[in-house]
Amino acid sequence: MSRGSFLSAARALGWRNVHNWLTNPALIVPSILFPMFFFTAFAGGLSRVSSIPGFEYGANYTTWVYGFVLLQASTFGGIFTGFSVARDFESGFARRLMLGATHRSGLLGGYWISALVRSATTVVVVTVVALIAGLQVKARGIDLVGLYTLALLMNTFAMLFGTGVAMRLRTMQAGPLIQTPAFLLLFLAPVWLPYDLLTGWVKAAAAVNPVTLVMESVRGFLAGDPTKVLPAFLVVVLLISVSLLWAYGGLRSAERAA
Repeated sequence: MSRGSFLSAARALGWRNVHNWLTNPALIVPSILFPMFFFTAFAGGLSRVSSIPGFEYGANYTTWVYGFVLLQASTFGGIFTGFSVARDFESGFARRLMLGATHRSGLLGGYWISALVRSATTVVVVTVVALIAGLQVKARGIDLVGLYTLALLMNTFAMLFGTGVAMRLRTMQAGPLIQTPAFLLLFLAPVWLPYDLLTGWVKAAAAVNPVTLVMESVRGFLAGDPTKVLPAFLVVVLLISVSLLWAYGGLRSAERAA
């Protein structure tokens, strides 16, 4: 199983999924409208939250919300790819692909390529709208690299997790099991308020939620005041490491079923 066969399988599957996504409005529209809804609804509707005593942030509330929507778009680009994996197995295409692929690990690479394209497209659209709406990006140079690298890594983590679930269950009925953990991780972080202003069980949940560190770091990059950078990257790398093992386990399960 050579490196060439791995890349060949990854490129072929990646191109197929990207082409299907870009040419199917039923797939591309929801993945773009979902984060757009949250941005437009809350950037304006909750803008007065920034006047609450104790809300201290180095940019406007539009930027604050954009930090969340950036992670959401990146994460759900990976999650929606998990739906594509489940659809491929339900239709029988993935089983035929596994029989023909010399290096089946290349399938994970192909799905990763499509996940990156999905999230990158959505992030570009959301960013353009956010800039029109008054997004303040104070990040410069290396801060921008760190900002979008964190988003890319979250996309990778979500894709691996979703793929692992889809390859084990091999049906679209796995959708809730793919999507719900991502919802919980994102929405149990400090979404609309800083961590210090949270109370009760929400604050307790945010305290143990690994995405809290990532979200705070992303917002720090946006405000030109990097914070908790090393812990955020360590957390994401750990999540990717665990989800990679999970995805490979799902691949082995699919191989046995095929």
